[in-house]
Amino acid sequence: MTATPRVLVLGGGFAALESAFLLRMRLHDDVDISLVCDRDQFVFRPNTIYVPFGADPDSLLVDLRAPLHKRSIPFHEGRVADVDTDAKLVALEDGQRLAYDKLIVATGAGMRPDEIPGLSEHASTIWTADSMLGVRAAFERVRDAALAGTDQRVLFLVPPNNKCSGPLYEIVFMLETWLRRAGAHDRVRITWSTYEHSFIQAFGPRLHEVVTAEFAERGIDGHVEEVVTEVRAGEVAYADGSTREFDELIAFPPYVAAVDYGGLPTDDRGFVHTDLHSRLAEDCDDVYVPGDAGDFPIKQAFLAFLQADAVANHIMAEVHGRDFTEGFDPVSMCIMEMFDKAVFAQVPVELTGDPAMPVRVRPGADDDYKVGVSPVWRLGKKMLGMTVPMRFHSGEPFHAGTAWQVMDVGIKGMSGVLAD
Repeated sequence: MTATPRVLVLGGGFAALESAFLLRMRLHDDVDISLVCDRDQFVFRPNTIYVPFGADPDSLLVDLRAPLHKRSIPFHEGRVADVDTDAKLVALEDGQRLAYDKLIVATGAGMRPDEIPGLSEHASTIWTADSMLGVRAAFERVRDAALAGTDQRVLFLVPPNNKCSGPLYEIVFMLETWLRRAGAHDRVRITWSTYEHSFIQAFGPRLHEVVTAEFAERGIDGHVEEVVTEVRAGEVAYADGSTREFDELIAFPPYVAAVDYGGLPTDDRGFVHTDLHSRLAEDCDDVYVPGDAGDFPIKQAFLAFLQADAVANHIMAEVHGRDFTEGFDPVSMCIMEMFDKAVFAQVPVELTGDPAMPVRVRPGADDDYKVGVSPVWRLGKKMLGMTVPMRFHSGEPFHAGTAWQVMDVGIKGMSGVLAD
């Protein structure tokens, strides 16, 4: 390693920015940090759920250049062409070659709708702010037709290999509330279809029970263990031979890695094999993979923050010659919007080794497994939506410092009263 370690961060999402800003906060000038991303803006993706209901996509953007410059982190805009772990070099498509001592691969996940025949042609899919504008147009068609007296069928679909269905659950609940408030609810049949064994399978029985109750209360027809094989005009076909018709189909496509790193050990979807606690890539002592680019089965912002923290802690331990003790402890936290109320969930999980159910709620963690439903949780959702972009805009990590400590105390206090 060079006298001043060179840390190269690939990506511009939660894990990348949290890693870069936390290392700068904790190590100051003891490391050189550079960042590579194919765009110069951060997108606060959790709030894209509001775009179908009128939010401006531009309001979700944070310029990267100013906060990176403020923290003396050189920015290279470009796409990665190759990673040479032996030479410790990253090649960009424009010909640049960047050397590193520590590499943080945090380029996230992408979608592969073409994996399901007909999905791209016949569904409105969620992922980017632009795709959410297509969902907005679909919802407006449904509302307008219902108000004109025409019955509508809206089908929500979660296919196999989707790694985080939570945002689609939010949107189905938000749609029901939005239609009810518009006076269009009675002519719209909303159906939910997922390949999972239970609703939001990764987060265990308590969240399944909450979703089941909310579906019943709102008249949403929910189905599990339905594996889509093909989408045709106005119809979804399933592996058991059954079909279901729709007027509008809203789907969250299968996940794949956003960048295929041929020089790193990956699974069949391009996600890099890692050590759970340190987030080090397998057989690569100086390559870390926090967030969605790695093989942890749940792709979620809060878990990306925790993984970024673990990466920063590991690098700091090496720089200071200390033992690494603060690894990634997968305790998910999320707030699920419904417009009229929200669901809070704190879920300690563990890996199972079973591809059909790769994580489960950690046995014996009942005191830390909390789920609650209340309109008050909408305030928590709004706080997160303001605080994370504000912190990144200032070049600060989210999951550190006074701002996070205050928010953490507030969330813990609320969960003690509003969650079981």
